Amino acid sequence: MAKVLQLLPIKRALSTKISISSRKMMSLQTDAKQIFWRAVSAVLPPSMLGRNLAVKDNGGSSVLQCGDKEFPLHKNLYLVGFGKAVLGMAAAVERIVGNHLLHGIISIPKGMEETLKQAGKREMLLSPDSRISVLEGAEQNMPDKAALKAAGQIQSLAEKLTEKDVLLVLISGGGSALLPAPVPPLTLQDKQIVTKQLAMKGATIHELNTLRRALSQLKGGGLANIAYPAQVLSLILSDVIGDDLDIIASGPTVPCTHNKQDCLHILSKYNLRESVPGAVELALLNLPQVQLNKDFSHVYNILIGSNLIALQEAKEKSTELGYHTLLMSTSFNGDVRKVGYFFGCLAQVICSILTHNPEEALQEQELLALANDLSITDLYIADNLQSLRESGNVQSVCILCGGETTVLVQGKGKGGRNQELTLRVAQEWHKSPFRLNGCDVLFLSGGTDGQDGPTEAAGAYAYPALVRHAQQSGLDAECFLTRSDSHTFFSQFQDGKYLLNTGLTGTNVMDVQVLLIRRATDRQ
Repeated sequence: MAKVLQLLPIKRALSTKISISSRKMMSLQTDAKQIFWRAVSAVLPPSMLGRNLAVKDNGGSSVLQCGDKEFPLHKNLYLVGFGKAVLGMAAAVERIVGNHLLHGIISIPKGMEETLKQAGKREMLLSPDSRISVLEGAEQNMPDKAALKAAGQIQSLAEKLTEKDVLLVLISGGGSALLPAPVPPLTLQDKQIVTKQLAMKGATIHELNTLRRALSQLKGGGLANIAYPAQVLSLILSDVIGDDLDIIASGPTVPCTHNKQDCLHILSKYNLRESVPGAVELALLNLPQVQLNKDFSHVYNILIGSNLIALQEAKEKSTELGYHTLLMSTSFNGDVRKVGYFFGCLAQVICSILTHNPEEALQEQELLALANDLSITDLYIADNLQSLRESGNVQSVCILCGGETTVLVQGKGKGGRNQELTLRVAQEWHKSPFRLNGCDVLFLSGGTDGQDGPTEAAGAYAYPALVRHAQQSGLDAECFLTRSDSHTFFSQFQDGKYLLNTGLTGTNVMDVQVLLIRRATDRQ
């Protein structure tokens, strides 16, 4: 009996320790979700359009104001749009401009309107008496007859505009497939064939986009040219690393810097000039040497939403929560395994800095080698770490990153790049947990569209002991990773407690990573 009584204080102490640890993780998890949601909120259509677009009174007449540009309004405003987030963007514009809008046409993915209705996203839907026509197409993100029809109607609207008119163009990711308009005598099938042939030969995305723009009547500045002499105001939501406007939806309002010789050179490079459909080379040879309105002085392109804009807002939130925040990069890309290794190592280095671990220098050299291997142009890791050291007695750190990794799918599991990245970070921490001694750590990776791969989750959270705790529950993280089954893992582990669930957001600026590191104390 005495032995049992002696064990009771030990059990109570262990229980208390687990309870404190659990509370710390819950606190970090709450903070991480708030930071992530601030990022997403910054690029939701109502927020973006509210920041960038307004109707102002100008001495009895109305003007449409965007930045430092003003467009007089007198029954002359038209709208077109194409992309996955365009329905919500159009709804926001409609509320801002009201009856000043005469007519609009938007091309959106098949089923998008019903999906937003089912998700209860009323703010993303047009009014019942809307003057904007909604056309759906591009099933599975591939150009089709429905998208071709929508593009034709958009082109017809643009062709009828005069110098007194203003065309408001809404563009988001996915817009390229929703705006197919092959140059004559090309058919949609011809264009798909040459694109597939180039892809199979290993052509770069830059080369593919060069051909896509050249072989389209609307891409590569084509829409802006057709709308001339009307004023064109293009509001763009970026879902690409680097925010190159000529890449987003293939740049329908951005002047194309390539000519037909560039395109013919690409076909020759891959020995395809003889095997592509005959209409392809004929179309290229018939292209004009220069665009009709080369200076594009009638066009005003503005980036209203991006990964950087989202992360800047997230930084404000994390600072409000008391974290020393480093916005490290918006360009994470490449193999999810390498990126997972990097984040695992990054947390260890920052923990060493906060706890004044003598092994810090050695760990940092390893991290710098990893960063160099990733070849991320805006990742100034050494400068960021030095900034942290010079900030004095920092207790809590928030690292913010963004981009879009790639996953080599294996097996028939269910997952997404964010959930896989998170699980791989947890795996790295499991291999050397001692390197995180003295700190409480949490990692989050989530898709800003609210859907990570073919799952209902946006992403997931990880903490240092996650893999060990999963093993105690009979879940082997490595087995799930070998079959690309990260979603199943997180769904089964503690009833999905570490899944990031936001629902469909109605926007997309790629992914956001939040890494929180706090010096451990006995009470938090």
